[in-house]
Amino acid sequence: MAENQSEMTPVEMKVARQIEYYFGDHNLPRDKFLKEQLQLDDGWVTLETMLKFNRLKSLTTESSVIVSALQKSKTGLMEISEDKTKVRRSPDKPLPEVNDEYKDALKHKSVYIKGFPLETTLDEIQEWLSGKGNIENIQMRRNLQRQFKGSVFLYFDTEESSKQFLEREDIKSYKDNEMLVLAREAYHAKKAEERKNYKAETKAKAKQEKEQQQKNAEEKEMGALLDEQTGCLLRFSGELEDVSREDFHALFTGHGKIKWVDFTRGAKEGTLLFDGNAKEAFDKAKEANGGELKIKESSVEWQVLEGDEEKEEMKKIIEAQQGSYNRNKGRGGRGRGGGRGRGGRRGRGGRDQGRTHFKGKKTKFDSDDEDEPAATKRELEDADGPAAKVAKTENGS
Repeated sequence: MAENQSEMTPVEMKVARQIEYYFGDHNLPRDKFLKEQLQLDDGWVTLETMLKFNRLKSLTTESSVIVSALQKSKTGLMEISEDKTKVRRSPDKPLPEVNDEYKDALKHKSVYIKGFPLETTLDEIQEWLSGKGNIENIQMRRNLQRQFKGSVFLYFDTEESSKQFLEREDIKSYKDNEMLVLAREAYHAKKAEERKNYKAETKAKAKQEKEQQQKNAEEKEMGALLDEQTGCLLRFSGELEDVSREDFHALFTGHGKIKWVDFTRGAKEGTLLFDGNAKEAFDKAKEANGGELKIKESSVEWQVLEGDEEKEEMKKIIEAQQGSYNRNKGRGGRGRGGGRGRGGRRGRGGRDQGRTHFKGKKTKFDSDDEDEPAATKRELEDADGPAAKVAKTENGS
């Protein structure tokens, strides 16, 4: 790249730099049109053809300016034909073989800079970088809409040049903007860490949203069940040391069907869930027992639950029933889906043999479906490097 040639005019300097970019190591291998032109005449390209390139045409429309600029350039990259109508890359400077060794060397000669205002032009960037190192190419990084992203890759002539550039103090800001300047390897490591964190955050967010959706569904389902089941809870309390759940089933046989017994052996209180009106079942059982409803000769206080108290107790019973269902499911269906209540004997517990059991609606839990959410498709802020091919042959576009 022609830089700081004192005998050159500013226009000649830009023209030489642009021509050398077109025929340089970074652009030429990817420039399909220019490579086709090189095959027509032993590498020569007419100045008439060159002046059709948009960026060069914006700098000059005169062939004589191109000839003068290349004659003054000290890089030795370009040759001019004897009749001064054609140019080509010097055969003494063949294109490097694009192999793993070349790519590795290129990576170590590259620097990433971010922080330019989005309206910054290539000319402005070149002017800011003038005199700051032997830069062979500037790649302005763009999004899919071809809009400048505010970052560039610089390619230096040697790895040592790139290291010296990174140590400069005058590259830390641009027009009051703080600049992020990294060696390319450090840039890739940073992006890899960002992608890893983004993936972890996305996965955690998806899991959280799934759990919240499940919770909302369960709450909705619970609300529907609570609305369906009203007036069916009967609370009891007393000295119940020798009482079992089977005793409650026996006490209400013929008066009401018990779906669930919320009672632990040895406790002093519990709740009965009836398949129907609890007060009707209680009144019938009380009348059948002479006006006082005892259990195993022990006096018991009975209370039909209503309002918020009923809803809270019903919620507890539904959750216990669902937990019992899931435990039985995990054991391969043992218990035949009825659940054994709390604290009862296996195989009998809060189940009324031969009777219809309270099933409610099954709720889907995490253990039923732990599919990992698909990765969110997005356009990452920064790509990994130059595109495989370019739409134009303009410097840095």
